[in-house]
Amino acid sequence: MDVSPSHLLLKRSVNVKAIVTPRWKEEAQQQLQAQINQVDNQLQQLEMQAQRMISEIQKQSLKPPGPETVQQIESIQVQVNQKKSEFLEQKNQVLQQLQQVQTLDLDQEVNQGQIESVFRVEVGDNLIEKMQVEVLLRDGVVEEIRGDV
Repeated sequence: MDVSPSHLLLKRSVNVKAIVTPRWKEEAQQQLQAQINQVDNQLQQLEMQAQRMISEIQKQSLKPPGPETVQQIESIQVQVNQKKSEFLEQKNQVLQQLQQVQTLDLDQEVNQGQIESVFRVEVGDNLIEKMQVEVLLRDGVVEEIRGDV
């Protein structure tokens, strides 16, 4: 492609939308459920690591535990509780997304994200129109390209 003073190559973000189909809904729900399972696994691992650390500290400490040991254990518990809260917040967000997916109507269009595209602009082109491009997918297949390509 020749680029001359009257031509220019630019980048734009292209919105990608999907049409809600039974297959799309099922795949979206499976992905969200996988994220929930991953967060549950992370919570379980966090609990086990915390228990191991605490029992290791208790093994190495005096009986009864001194103030330093008690402080170490409390510090670990505070950190674990903070991380747990983060994981639970993450899980709640995914559960909300799952609920939203379940309530979507078939044939409804939903945003899937954005991709980058390079396009050619020439003197006299309407740049605003050229920037407003959208791709519509049905089960991963391009069904329509909207806008001035």
